[in-house]
Amino acid sequence: MLGTDIGIDLGTASVLVYIRGQGTVLQEPSVVAIDKNTDSILAVGEEARSMLGRTPGNIVAIRPLREGVISDYSITEKMLKYFINKAVGRPLLRKPRIAVCVPSSVTEVERRAVEDATRQAGARQVYVIEEPIAAAIGAGIDIARACGSMVVDIGGGTTDVAVISLGGTVVSTSIKIAGDNFDEAIIRYMRKKHNILIGERSAEELKINIGTAFTRSVPVCMDVRGRNLVTGLPKTITVTSEEMQEALHESIASVVEAVHMVLEKTPPELSSDIADRGIVMTGGGSLLYGLDRLLKEKTGINAIIADEAISCVAVGTGKYIDYMSMGKVNPRQ
Repeated sequence: MLGTDIGIDLGTASVLVYIRGQGTVLQEPSVVAIDKNTDSILAVGEEARSMLGRTPGNIVAIRPLREGVISDYSITEKMLKYFINKAVGRPLLRKPRIAVCVPSSVTEVERRAVEDATRQAGARQVYVIEEPIAAAIGAGIDIARACGSMVVDIGGGTTDVAVISLGGTVVSTSIKIAGDNFDEAIIRYMRKKHNILIGERSAEELKINIGTAFTRSVPVCMDVRGRNLVTGLPKTITVTSEEMQEALHESIASVVEAVHMVLEKTPPELSSDIADRGIVMTGGGSLLYGLDRLLKEKTGINAIIADEAISCVAVGTGKYIDYMSMGKVNPRQ
């Protein structure tokens, strides 16, 4: 197998790997389990995630990315190497070209860290691409046209909002409020309202199953188990979707505010394009029940959740190399 082109969505919550000609071949949590005594990596991805909150003293399960940027360089590099090898599955005769995405607000230093870690993990050439551009390409938008497209990408660590035209970003903002913050808001709410401490995984299950941004016509509920903070004993309670809406209200208001801010700064010609074409939503966070309806209610613009919203950024990152060879985007190497 000769050199290949790989797109990596290096997310705070999960890493997706796209290989040209094969599609998205890997999606695993960006979690690494380490033995503190020997400083060796015990598990990566799904296996490491199952250890979160369940490890003995000498084993620690960590997320090497925080809010869309590298917080632990050496572990990120090892994690990338592991995922690239797992995705490719066999030795390459030539190192691959890799496009990797970053939030639109990253600094030059943070961008360089991603580039260096990817090169150390085995890339021949590295292209760094901003998440909204990748999301737009992955959602099937022709970004090369002189027409305004608005993308709202809600990942694990960041929400990126951008207006794209002629292959570049016209107006954008990135806020450090996204899926992980939704989980934290649920944990805080359960602690304050029910005196129960729940873990990250339980909070995520609540968010996925009964989380809501817009009032449901038929409320739903779910049982969750946690530790009673008064007695210290395990306790199971039933939580409703109305409670989830209350818990998530503040975080979701920040996302809506970011969209509003970008719309206010958008040139009028592009604004009319967006009003016609709608807002495209990508990323796992966009799948929160009713978020598209809430955006439509608050902005008056139709909001559409992209097909395969979770893998949009990975697909777009992989296709980015093709776009460059066609001269549709200006590469940053």
